Amino acid sequence: MLGPAGRVILISGANRGIGRAIAEALYDAGYTLSLGVRDPASTGAMTAGWASERHLTARFDAEDQSTHRAWVAATVERFGRIDGLVNNAGLALRVTVEDEKDDVLDRMWAINVKAPLSMIRLALPHLRRCGAGRIVNVASIAGKAVYNNNVGYAMTKFAAVALSHATRRAGWSDGVRCTALCPGFVATDMTADVTTFPHEQMMAPSDIAEVVLTLLRLSNNASIAELVVNCRDDVVF
Repeated sequence: MLGPAGRVILISGANRGIGRAIAEALYDAGYTLSLGVRDPASTGAMTAGWASERHLTARFDAEDQSTHRAWVAATVERFGRIDGLVNNAGLALRVTVEDEKDDVLDRMWAINVKAPLSMIRLALPHLRRCGAGRIVNVASIAGKAVYNNNVGYAMTKFAAVALSHATRRAGWSDGVRCTALCPGFVATDMTADVTTFPHEQMMAPSDIAEVVLTLLRLSNNASIAELVVNCRDDVVF
């Protein structure tokens, strides 16, 4: 298993929900973190007691690729390396087959697919260089099976899974491993309005954080391409 000492991990959307839980778990485990968020001030309470030499917060707007480049550049300038990338930032809006909401669909594609692709392109040279680079794309169980009429969200998450497989192939020979992490319902503000499943029975964000910790620690000889984590007995094809 790979140890955390000296390893630098980028996490997008790290100020709340799953992203915050991942950041807190990784910091407690000993990783050095670079947090990408829309409002850098929003991580202040979380990082107040953290060692300054082990964390950086930068502005990350999924729809603005100039912030992607600036974030990666700032991370390399500060820490000299990148060992892992957790593409966590995402957006869930409703678009059915019959809806003419191309603007909404385009926004989900930009945030759920094109932003992770942009970050992977920027981080991949550094991940290759370290010899054991790790990428975790937080997709969704909606990227494995279509459970409702929200085809727009499902399409973007299916694409995120495809991106993960393509990335795994692209970086394999240089020790880069990529996982499509596909959780079901997680108790965050994103699922606060869900009425089809009890909120108290959903997974905790900390559950997902523990899974990410394991994925980052696995050796190059133990790669997990896809991982479904669920809180109910749905069949995934």
